[in-house]
Amino acid sequence: MRHNHYDEQTFFDQYAQMSRSQEGLSGAGEWWQLKPLLPSLEGKRVLDLGCGYGWHCKYAADQGAKEVLGLDLSEKMIAEARRRNAHPVITYQVGALEQYDYPEGRWDCVVSNLTLHYIADLEGIYRQIRRTLTPDGVFIFNIEHPVFTAGVGQDWAYGEDGKPLYWPVDDYFLPGERKTHFLGSEVIKQHHTLTQILMGLLDAGFALEAVVEARPSEEMVPLMPDELRRPMMFLVRARVK
Repeated sequence: MRHNHYDEQTFFDQYAQMSRSQEGLSGAGEWWQLKPLLPSLEGKRVLDLGCGYGWHCKYAADQGAKEVLGLDLSEKMIAEARRRNAHPVITYQVGALEQYDYPEGRWDCVVSNLTLHYIADLEGIYRQIRRTLTPDGVFIFNIEHPVFTAGVGQDWAYGEDGKPLYWPVDDYFLPGERKTHFLGSEVIKQHHTLTQILMGLLDAGFALEAVVEARPSEEMVPLMPDELRRPMMFLVRARVK
């Protein structure tokens, strides 16, 4: 099983201070672009892979989903989801994405937000998601941008005055493990090229419907320093073909 930083108390406490932890979906910078990608969830079955605090699960339930499963590797995250975002149609379960059984034709919509860049065998997970979706099922995910994951330490190159000079991209075509610092800890992520991310979907039996690079909303731009305006993530909507 993958190492789980989110069950380390110091890391979890730092995560709890983020705006997305305190404010929910309204505090997640990508939500204004992710929300329009979601299909109608009325009467649907929804699987959330890497559900965290359960914000997307609760949104699905509030939109009329008849069944929602939130899966996360972290026991602390699942406990927080049950505390903050409980609902009669939601079940929260501790477990790794790689170990879920993905029953065939079980879910109408699969959502994964900022989780897949921790997965080494991305193509394998795609195939499992394709298997578990209904014939017209939709897969929507948000993953760290490969320009971001390929970077050296996922940080800027700085001048002698401490100001950012440029965003380095190195070993882009060498996918695999990357060690970076996040919330005061050394975190292991997986770098995948754009070809792997998108062609992997097509090879697994999906049709691409939307690819959106995340960027700050007009309201957020004036509040963000220039060094934070970088391609951190992108969003994809795919449908079973």
